[in-house]
Amino acid sequence: MKRIFSILVLLLAFHDVHAQLSGSFESYGSWYIDDSKIQLEPTETEDRIRANSYLKLDYRYHHFTAGVQVESYESKALLNYYPKFVGTKPGTFYLSYSNTKNTLDITVGHFYEKFGSGLVFRAWEDKPLGIANSLVGGKIKYKPFKSLELTTLYGKQRNGFSTDLSESTLFGWNADFKISSALKSKSSNYGVGFSYVNKHETGLDVPSDVYLVSSRGFFKRKGFSFDIEYVFKSKEPLVEFETVKPQYLFDGDALLVNLGYAKKGFGINANVRRTENFGLYAERKLTRNSFNQGLLNYIPSITKQFDYSLTNIYVYQSQPNIRFEPDGNKAGEIGGQVDVFYNFKKGSALGGKNGLNIALNSSLWHGLKGRYDADERKYQADFFGFGQKFYNDYSFEIRKNINQKWTAIFTYLQQYYNAKYVEESFGEVNSKTIVWDNLYNFSGSKTLKLELQHQWADASFKNWAAGLVEYNFNSNWSVFNNNLYNYGNSETSKKINYYTLGTSYSKNATRIQLSYGRQRGGLVCIGGVCRFVPESSGLNVNINCAF
Repeated sequence: MKRIFSILVLLLAFHDVHAQLSGSFESYGSWYIDDSKIQLEPTETEDRIRANSYLKLDYRYHHFTAGVQVESYESKALLNYYPKFVGTKPGTFYLSYSNTKNTLDITVGHFYEKFGSGLVFRAWEDKPLGIANSLVGGKIKYKPFKSLELTTLYGKQRNGFSTDLSESTLFGWNADFKISSALKSKSSNYGVGFSYVNKHETGLDVPSDVYLVSSRGFFKRKGFSFDIEYVFKSKEPLVEFETVKPQYLFDGDALLVNLGYAKKGFGINANVRRTENFGLYAERKLTRNSFNQGLLNYIPSITKQFDYSLTNIYVYQSQPNIRFEPDGNKAGEIGGQVDVFYNFKKGSALGGKNGLNIALNSSLWHGLKGRYDADERKYQADFFGFGQKFYNDYSFEIRKNINQKWTAIFTYLQQYYNAKYVEESFGEVNSKTIVWDNLYNFSGSKTLKLELQHQWADASFKNWAAGLVEYNFNSNWSVFNNNLYNYGNSETSKKINYYTLGTSYSKNATRIQLSYGRQRGGLVCIGGVCRFVPESSGLNVNINCAF
């Protein structure tokens, strides 16, 4: 804490009219309480009051910006966060310089970056997911002219707090060239990109360097869009149950294709991706760890992201890695999704007085078809072969303004979920979920939100019923009650009502939420990346503010 205080004093000492100090504070706290249905694991009972807190400060002076983020996990981190997150220390710090024309940007310390779609490299932070994958080193961005941007970086990945670093070093460069801008094209937007990333990690009798090479291109014209990216990954040893096996070396690759077309009132998008042995981690031993720690590239699941509790029970997670099992081999995935929306105009037969919006979506994911030998740890995958089915869903959403005050959304979702391959557990699940979501606006800023949900499933948890009531007194205060009842569970002891009662207060850039209830165990997903959260019961306080 002395180091943090010294930084603050230094920043204030140089503060003048040309400087700007900004920041934010976030805290997510829980007091875990045992009840008749849910108890903490015996290893977690000693520290029941916990909080993850983050204070971020940024100080800008002319062309220079300095920043620090202090992190606190007291008395421990929330359940199922990375074990190294203990105590209070600086999490990140940086110093950057940007010239007047913003053609040159230099950063030293901790930084985040993404090349292309992130398949080849992405360093990012997501606090609810427990992801803190910044690099510590240096980064230079340079724009020699408007249509070309060059980036080079070097460093080690954060593996805990600011001074806890991975055993490997990373070097990378990226080039994005907007050809249409160079040719001064006004009717079309198109360009190419290239990336190279090299991870250097010693310690075993295997190649110390693993590299990825990315080539990509995009084209946009009059509502039509197309982009494609291919990434090759050099050989890396197989990792099984946190054990590196240097005698088995495999290379990998990834292909991503996105197509889209949109005009007023209509849009269609298609995404297709194939990955083979494509997970990349800062340390070999971290491969496929449950905390998402050490991730160097970004491979989110490509499915529709739903906002409702029951539609997020059977969530697909991307499967880019190799796994050898006598009855469960996999070396990657192939699949995609199609998303369509249409707006029926006001006054039309289906649109009625206030119009009508319909959205259709379907996604399908399979393992790679091929020849597998689990005993010899060998395989040969077909490039476009569809093997074992992992996941499939169909959904449609109807959004209707019943009148000027009442908006209703009806959602239907049908899913197939192969837990044996997605979770590496057992079983297959077929489920159907319906949601009726209503928002009613009273006079002033008073609103009432009502959600009713139901899910039928032939296995796993079986049937669920859920409901949410939220009332906003004004733009500041709200109260809510959310219930999920697993009434169809085959085991009587697991027929649990997961209830949450709470209130929130918001003003300007500050929001405080207080709630009490039960947390359903399962996956919490943001942007297609998931973290497992165990069941818990207790009091929760969330604080978010910016200044």
